[in-house]
Amino acid sequence: MQKAQSFQLDDFLAGWIGGACSVVVGHPLDTVKTRLQAGKGYKNTLHCVLTIYRKETAMGFFKGMSFPLASITVYNSVVFGFFSNTQRLISKYRYGDGRHPCGMLDLTVASMLTGLMSVSLGAPVDLVKIRLQMQTQTVLAENLQLAGNVSNGTRIPLRSVNIPGQRLYRGPIHCVSSILQTEGLQGLYRGAGAMILRDVPGYVLYFIPYTMFCNLLKPDAKSSPHPCSIWLAGGLAGSISWVTATPADVVKSRMQADAQLQRKYRGILHCIIHSYKTEGAQVFFRGASVNAIRGFPMSATMFLTYELSLQFFRNL
Repeated sequence: MQKAQSFQLDDFLAGWIGGACSVVVGHPLDTVKTRLQAGKGYKNTLHCVLTIYRKETAMGFFKGMSFPLASITVYNSVVFGFFSNTQRLISKYRYGDGRHPCGMLDLTVASMLTGLMSVSLGAPVDLVKIRLQMQTQTVLAENLQLAGNVSNGTRIPLRSVNIPGQRLYRGPIHCVSSILQTEGLQGLYRGAGAMILRDVPGYVLYFIPYTMFCNLLKPDAKSSPHPCSIWLAGGLAGSISWVTATPADVVKSRMQADAQLQRKYRGILHCIIHSYKTEGAQVFFRGASVNAIRGFPMSATMFLTYELSLQFFRNL
């Protein structure tokens, strides 16, 4: 990435543009990934895709996209702006020059700090997105602990309740308002612990592979990478990061989809143990193939748009 000596605002603006493009490209597969990880009744990725299409048409894949489009653009703006400026601060502190290239240790520190910082903004965004994406799911009796009664007093357990057309949330603003009213501010940060476990190592395996691939694909050390190299490096970095982050992502998705009225998990450890006992170790890799496929175009778009936007702003 291009570096300057002082604090740069254009990194934030370029991140905002890249984030908007990546959301449009990746949201359909993100919906599939969330349904596979936190939903019920899907045999595999293809079955999930076909089920969503048959029951909800193509619009089902874009459910809940308005909120990520408005918020993830800001999120990516902050992430890329923070990461780039942190690199410059580290270089200035260690080498006396903000333009000095960062070593692997410097990149690791900057990536980890970025991952930690991102949770404060990203946890509420992810939670609202997942709650909106999961609204068509059948409400399970194991969550609600509901039972029916007949006139003679005999209790009949209800295995599931599926009410077509019913929605708990009318939209992202109503979702945020409802969570604040029923769960308080901490409700917006449900699953934040699992998100830290995902994003701190996840961003290390996002920015470092990108930098390494860009350096490998450059014709020489002093030249800038070609747009095709940026696209390929960004896509590979995204796939690597998302696949390795899948176990923590599964736990995060389940924690965040676990609404208060249907609360099943008492915490991260309980979620891990319960998921393992009921579904086996393979559950933590559910959605890994979708993450790999989705991670490539999303990250390729993100990095390419970011770098081209940055070049444009700095050539003005």
